[in-house]
Amino acid sequence: MAGFEAELRTRFGDLLGANYPRFSHAEMKRREAAVADMMVAQGLDALIVAESMRAGTATGWITGWPVTAEAVTAVVPDAPRRMFIQHYNHLPLARRLAWNTEVLWGEGSGIAKAADLIAVATSDLSITGRATVGVIGRIPAGEAERLSSMFRVVDMNRAYAQVRMIKSDEEVRWLELAAGLTDLAAMAITESARPGLDERTVVALVQNVYLATGGTNFIHYIDTTSMEAPDVAVPRQFPSGRILQKGDVLSCELSVDYWGYTGQILRTFFIGQEPNPLYRELHTVADAALDAVLTRVKPGTHARELVEASRMIEEAGFTVIDDLVHGYGGGYLPPVLGSASRPSAGIPDMELKAGMALVVQPNVSTRDGTAGVQTGNLVLVTEDGFRSLQQFPRGWRVL
Repeated sequence: MAGFEAELRTRFGDLLGANYPRFSHAEMKRREAAVADMMVAQGLDALIVAESMRAGTATGWITGWPVTAEAVTAVVPDAPRRMFIQHYNHLPLARRLAWNTEVLWGEGSGIAKAADLIAVATSDLSITGRATVGVIGRIPAGEAERLSSMFRVVDMNRAYAQVRMIKSDEEVRWLELAAGLTDLAAMAITESARPGLDERTVVALVQNVYLATGGTNFIHYIDTTSMEAPDVAVPRQFPSGRILQKGDVLSCELSVDYWGYTGQILRTFFIGQEPNPLYRELHTVADAALDAVLTRVKPGTHARELVEASRMIEEAGFTVIDDLVHGYGGGYLPPVLGSASRPSAGIPDMELKAGMALVVQPNVSTRDGTAGVQTGNLVLVTEDGFRSLQQFPRGWRVL
């Protein structure tokens, strides 16, 4: 693990060595132009990006400020961009990090401040009708009513997701770093998970390996259970106090975040002994499904083809609980796909394009939901196929 970490520090020294990593001026101008084009396409007079409580990707992508408490950004064509944030003690750092954005205190409501600013900037429209304002993010009902009383409001979350689907070269590099830090987290499991440790301790040891790099926890889902009497089929969102024992299976879904960019890896480990026949069969089917889906990951492939490629899961008598595939890198992006026996909300009418990032992750489980395995990770769609952004080896292993 130490050698791999040293390699990351060599490859990404400019990012890991910076007080605060930043994208280039050219990259931020590209994003500014993309937002402007999106607004024109949707006929917007202004845009509000409203995110809070460390949730949301648009604020960081547009301004460079990772959301902490409320952050509301007002974008009006041909006017300075302003961001209203809480809390007051966050202002100094936000002013240092935000790119081409004036940072102001949001006082009682950042959305109210942004709405008032837009009302003044678009006052000439009062003669012909209300201004059209797009909104990215989730806002409280009361604030939504405020905006609707002042403007014609357009939900821009889907349009924003479309803008984020194709990654720039700089974004790919940040994803590669996040993927490497996620590989470190997986390596920590191989070096730390052993009988006598509880799940919470395993998670603590996993996080410890990358915190000094500036990476932070995004997802650390794990589950442990006895292979002979299994009672869980998919990693849980919160670790328990269960103590690992010889003969256990440990499955994980790990994502380390680096300033808004995350890797993702899913693996299954066996504690102290080889998998029993059930788990060996589960993982054999999962590996076959992973290969079948990855074979179809290339430009021009329709989303439904990825679902069709996983038919061997049902043919073997199994199902899935987690997604089969989802877009990634800048949010939980399309296509979000299940399998034939556990479909998603719908298969989008879309084809893969070069520059998309996907997580391919067949979580093959028994139909009664008592046993399951995880495999897969983050990949980038290339001009002629895909390449994995994770370097941690595929397959299960005995610890």
